[in-house]
Amino acid sequence: MTADFKKLERLNKAVANRRRLAILAYLKKEGEAAVWDIAEAIKLSLKATSQHLGVLRASDLVLWEQRSLEVFYRLAPAPHPIVEAVFKSL
Repeated sequence: MTADFKKLERLNKAVANRRRLAILAYLKKEGEAAVWDIAEAIKLSLKATSQHLGVLRASDLVLWEQRSLEVFYRLAPAPHPIVEAVFKSL
Protein backbone atom coordinates (compact mmCIF):
# COMPACT_ATOMS: atom_id res chain seq x y z
CA MET A 1 0.00 0.00 0.00
CA THR A 2 2.86 2.40 0.75
CA ALA A 3 4.19 1.87 -2.78
CA ASP A 4 0.79 2.91 -4.15
CA PHE A 5 0.89 6.10 -2.11
CA LYS A 6 4.41 6.88 -3.30
CA LYS A 7 3.42 6.36 -6.93
CA LEU A 8 0.34 8.53 -6.45
CA GLU A 9 2.44 11.23 -4.80
CA ARG A 10 4.95 11.15 -7.69
CA LEU A 11 2.15 11.43 -10.26
CA ASN A 12 0.51 14.31 -8.43
CA LYS A 13 3.80 16.20 -8.17
CA ALA A 14 4.46 15.62 -11.86
CA VAL A 15 1.16 17.16 -12.96
CA ALA A 16 1.12 19.89 -10.30
CA ASN A 17 3.28 22.19 -12.40
CA ARG A 18 2.00 24.53 -15.10
CA ARG A 19 5.00 23.94 -17.38
CA ARG A 20 4.59 20.18 -17.23
CA LEU A 21 0.86 20.57 -17.82
CA ALA A 22 1.70 22.66 -20.90
CA ILE A 23 3.99 19.89 -22.14
CA LEU A 24 1.30 17.27 -21.59
CA ALA A 25 -1.29 19.42 -23.37
CA TYR A 26 1.07 19.95 -26.30
CA LEU A 27 1.80 16.24 -26.60
CA LYS A 28 -1.90 15.45 -26.37
CA LYS A 29 -2.54 17.83 -29.28
CA GLU A 30 0.48 16.89 -31.43
CA GLY A 31 0.81 13.20 -30.58
CA GLU A 32 4.61 13.26 -30.74
CA ALA A 33 7.21 16.00 -30.77
CA ALA A 34 10.93 16.66 -30.51
CA VAL A 35 12.28 18.44 -27.45
CA TRP A 36 13.06 21.54 -29.53
CA ASP A 37 9.47 21.75 -30.77
CA ILE A 38 8.07 21.34 -27.28
CA ALA A 39 10.40 24.00 -25.87
CA GLU A 40 9.45 26.44 -28.62
CA ALA A 41 5.73 25.78 -28.25
CA ILE A 42 5.65 26.35 -24.49
CA LYS A 43 8.17 29.22 -24.66
CA LEU A 44 10.72 27.67 -22.34
CA SER A 45 14.45 27.07 -22.66
CA LEU A 46 15.64 23.73 -23.97
CA LYS A 47 17.36 22.95 -20.67
CA ALA A 48 14.27 23.68 -18.56
CA THR A 49 12.04 21.75 -20.97
CA SER A 50 14.37 18.75 -20.78
CA GLN A 51 14.29 18.86 -16.98
CA HIS A 52 10.48 18.91 -16.95
CA LEU A 53 10.39 16.05 -19.46
CA GLY A 54 12.70 14.12 -17.13
CA VAL A 55 10.16 14.46 -14.32
CA LEU A 56 7.39 13.31 -16.64
CA ARG A 57 9.51 10.35 -17.77
CA ALA A 58 10.30 9.35 -14.18
CA SER A 59 6.55 9.36 -13.49
CA ASP A 60 5.87 7.17 -16.55
CA LEU A 61 3.66 9.85 -18.10
CA VAL A 62 5.63 10.14 -21.34
CA LEU A 63 7.58 7.78 -23.55
CA TRP A 64 10.67 8.82 -25.46
CA GLU A 65 12.61 7.67 -28.48
CA GLN A 66 15.98 8.88 -29.69
CA ARG A 67 16.32 9.29 -33.44
CA SER A 68 19.77 10.34 -34.50
CA LEU A 69 20.51 13.46 -32.41
CA GLU A 70 16.91 14.29 -31.55
CA VAL A 71 14.72 12.91 -28.79
CA PHE A 72 10.99 12.59 -29.45
CA TYR A 73 8.32 12.34 -26.76
CA ARG A 74 4.73 11.13 -26.71
CA LEU A 75 2.16 10.45 -24.01
CA ALA A 76 2.36 7.06 -22.36
CA PRO A 77 -0.67 4.82 -22.90
CA ALA A 78 -3.07 3.96 -20.08
CA PRO A 79 -2.12 6.51 -17.43
CA HIS A 80 -3.35 6.34 -13.84
CA PRO A 81 -7.06 7.33 -13.55
CA ILE A 82 -6.14 10.58 -11.79
CA VAL A 83 -3.85 11.50 -14.66
CA GLU A 84 -6.56 10.56 -17.17
CA ALA A 85 -8.81 13.09 -15.46
CA VAL A 86 -6.09 15.72 -15.86
CA PHE A 87 -5.67 14.79 -19.55
CA LYS A 88 -9.40 15.22 -20.13
CA SER A 89 -9.23 18.74 -18.79
CA LEU A 90 -6.34 19.75 -21.08
